[in-house]
Amino acid sequence: MPERNVVEAINSALADEMEADPRVMVLGLDVGKLGGVFRTTSGLVEKFGAARVIDTPLAEASIVGASLGLALAGMVPVAEIQFLGFTAQGFHQIGPQLGKYRQRSRGRYHCQVTIRAPFGGGIKSPEFHSDAVEAQFVQTPGIKIVMPSNAYDAKGLLIEAIRDPDPVLFCEPDRLYRAGRMEVPDGGYTVPFGKARLARDGDHVTLIAWSAAVELCLRAADMLVAEGISAAVLDLRTLVPLDVETLCAQVVKTGRCVIVHEAPVSAGFGAEISATLMEEVFYDLDAPVARVGAFDVPFPASSLEDYYLPSVDRVLAAVRRTMEV
Repeated sequence: MPERNVVEAINSALADEMEADPRVMVLGLDVGKLGGVFRTTSGLVEKFGAARVIDTPLAEASIVGASLGLALAGMVPVAEIQFLGFTAQGFHQIGPQLGKYRQRSRGRYHCQVTIRAPFGGGIKSPEFHSDAVEAQFVQTPGIKIVMPSNAYDAKGLLIEAIRDPDPVLFCEPDRLYRAGRMEVPDGGYTVPFGKARLARDGDHVTLIAWSAAVELCLRAADMLVAEGISAAVLDLRTLVPLDVETLCAQVVKTGRCVIVHEAPVSAGFGAEISATLMEEVFYDLDAPVARVGAFDVPFPASSLEDYYLPSVDRVLAAVRRTMEV
């Protein structure tokens, strides 16, 4: 079985699905000749032609709007928005249009559209490029939200997204694009939505994360061993649908949890997880739910990025406070 990084896994998923289904097409800024800003679509235009790998203008609303029309006409578009923060320019097309079309048409039409967008800090990119705004789309009914943390899941979840009859926002951790390699099968396979992954087992506290924050939590869990703390790491994989059953069962097991994400803490998706745990398993908690996220300020210049983002030290501090209760 070949080893791939996240970029190669995403490229493999796109190529496999385009080979298997002639309706699948890719569109977005620089996805053709350049192969995408991170080269995730490299080689696709040479293999499938310019009619199925389309370079678009820098116009996010047009990219998503065109995808909606293509889906209604029977195609299966995979649209790339260069960075998740740029979805602000196309938010009306994503939420009120794409997300609500099945409801607006009284079920007559579905929108088989996947929107791919890298996001997150750690690569010293300019303003608007690193913003983690996934929680904004949780408030947009009709859109599934996928947040892979590794190459195997990236391929399987992307194939699942492309095959899903409804729109999917597929958020890619740009910091992990080339951070490591793992075995990723050739050919098509899927990872189901709404099924969290226990990335590491533990007995004393559960670290809950998604996307690149999973890798951060794994590093923190390694360091906690020296302090006699056994930390589990739960990778949610998808925010919509959310695997409430696994989430609650894991927190019941340890009695304590720390939620870690790159978005600002206020109204981040960690708040929704905390509320869910309070409603479902309040009497099984041994300590209040803790959250570690970015600060409630705009994403800073690259020189201040390391101070802004969640760090291993901040995760360790939150775990220690939780364990003292």
